Amino acid sequence: MNLLEVEQIEVVYHRVATAIQGVSLRLPADQIVALVGPNGAGKTTTLRAISGFLDADNAQIIDGRITFLGAVINGWTPHRLARRGLVLVPEREKIFESLTVQENLQASSCPPRPGRQAITLEVVLEYFPFLTVRRRQLAGTLSGGERQMLAIACALLCQPVVLLVDELSLGLAPLIVQQLMAVLRRLREELGLAILLVEQNVSAALEIADYGYVIENGRIVYDGTAERLLESEDIQEFYLGLARDRAAKSYRDVKQYRRRRRWFG
Repeated sequence: MNLLEVEQIEVVYHRVATAIQGVSLRLPADQIVALVGPNGAGKTTTLRAISGFLDADNAQIIDGRITFLGAVINGWTPHRLARRGLVLVPEREKIFESLTVQENLQASSCPPRPGRQAITLEVVLEYFPFLTVRRRQLAGTLSGGERQMLAIACALLCQPVVLLVDELSLGLAPLIVQQLMAVLRRLREELGLAILLVEQNVSAALEIADYGYVIENGRIVYDGTAERLLESEDIQEFYLGLARDRAAKSYRDVKQYRRRRRWFG
């Protein structure tokens, strides 16, 4: 069962510039799906289209359809989507910096969702125990990794059915990224959350994902199981930095790769 379906959406900025074109993806229940690609590829725009935040960027969906729990949600506001269970952990402005950790958590708490296991503060603190000792600390004084943990904790208290996570690894040390990715895997396994992870760190994302989509220049160019993508020679070379041989790639080689990628699948 697909909880979330994106079908051939097209997004433009300022009614002129095309940001993404013909993007389609599926998020089944109890799975982690990764949307990966380089900077400027359209990852965050896709996530903003899904989560209802396009208006803040003077952008709009001009074609295609987004379906969540059987309802077409094109044009829904972020708070309406959150009430239905589609909750975003954004790339920026994740927390209220002038509030304490405890106040951030209290501001995010929502009633249990009918038919689903309640995600209580006690449950959240099992995943992020440091929040207990930092509860009176101003959120703005936390480290980058701690802010990310608090942001995820606040999102969980909104009782999500689907968790949207934008650039989890941005600006964080590799060890912290590894710890956060492990938490996402636990949330899928222990709470049954479906997670759409938008990430520039291709290796880290595909290590925990069940399925992956690669986006470039506003289009999906590859998709497949995470295992299949990690084993792809093109993905290894152009996204993971694992060259097939020691020889430097020529411009002709790159053009041939791009041609293969356009016609993939």
